[in-house]
Amino acid sequence: MAAPAWFAFGFGGFEPVWKRQNPEALRPRPLDLGGKEASRRCVCKLRPSWSYTAALTGDGYLVLSGFVGGLPQQSVCFLHGGCRDLLTSEKYLLLLCKDHVECWDTGSLTSAGLHGEPLWKMELSGDKDGAFPLVSAGYVCPNPPFFKEFPHQLQVYKLALGGEHAVLLSTQQTVYAWGSGRHGQLGHGGVEYVPEPQTVEALQGVPMDDVAAGGWHSVSISEAGDTYVWGWNESGQLGLPCNKLAKVSERMGAGSKSVEISHGEEAEKGRENICEFISIQAFPALMDLPEGAAAHKASCGSRHTAVVTRCGSLYTWGWGNYGQLGHGDTASSDQPTRVKFFSQHQLDVQDVVCGVWSTFVLCHSKENEPRQFGL
Repeated sequence: MAAPAWFAFGFGGFEPVWKRQNPEALRPRPLDLGGKEASRRCVCKLRPSWSYTAALTGDGYLVLSGFVGGLPQQSVCFLHGGCRDLLTSEKYLLLLCKDHVECWDTGSLTSAGLHGEPLWKMELSGDKDGAFPLVSAGYVCPNPPFFKEFPHQLQVYKLALGGEHAVLLSTQQTVYAWGSGRHGQLGHGGVEYVPEPQTVEALQGVPMDDVAAGGWHSVSISEAGDTYVWGWNESGQLGLPCNKLAKVSERMGAGSKSVEISHGEEAEKGRENICEFISIQAFPALMDLPEGAAAHKASCGSRHTAVVTRCGSLYTWGWGNYGQLGHGDTASSDQPTRVKFFSQHQLDVQDVVCGVWSTFVLCHSKENEPRQFGL
């Protein structure tokens, strides 16, 4: 079986969407981080920011592609043998090494890689639980202050950082949320700011396997494969009826080429009797994937959502103005829609990572021989 490969769509640290001239070019494409040296390497970790993408390869190289540190489109590839994981923001790049975390200002990056000394560094003591950005006794952030402690009683398995909030999954499969709640993204039923991790009580007693946080919305996947959503639904990113999309659909009329219109008949199924639209969902709501598909992993962009199912399919919904939904157009949708590209090319989806306005998908071929995809 062919080695797993990354695909990308939307706007980010690869070919911008505005350079693409036809619908076919808006569909998922093999990830191209730029440069012959970078393209030969197998990516094991990928962390997108708004204007660049950072990748860690299996042989210890860091590859930064896009407008790194505000510089023109470029690809920087350099060896960093001690790096195990990474976290990005527009201004900062955090690297997890064997015994410490270091933070670099992206403005200090050159074509040769990192230059000078880290902006911030923290030594690690003892074993850390869960995945980065979790570290001993707390977590790191891609903006100052770079380290925050957890309450001592928390045993953390996974942490998802949103635009203004955080969602945590404990080792007991319980969901916590804190930070800004102005769009209901904390799931506590209100829109207040919550300074410390607080249990999402509406999900108490439901064992959870995954959490994700977007700009102003959140997603959790249960042990049974159910998808729960809450927060802002301005662009249909919760997969719930969105007034904005319905109004544009009505105004533009059937068959119109609008960047803010749901996906045709598939999006209208079962909508005839729905009269209530949802702008803010302050409590977790159960959202069904088409055909009863069981969810496995989730990721959130600024205003779009992607879910990988247990059978290896990818569903996306929300804001699609940059092609980040992968359906070959720039339409938005408030209905989960399967990205047909992967099944059409006999690809099983393993993982998904959403950037702000982009989506990256890790998949492998169902066939014995690797397939070729034109660039």
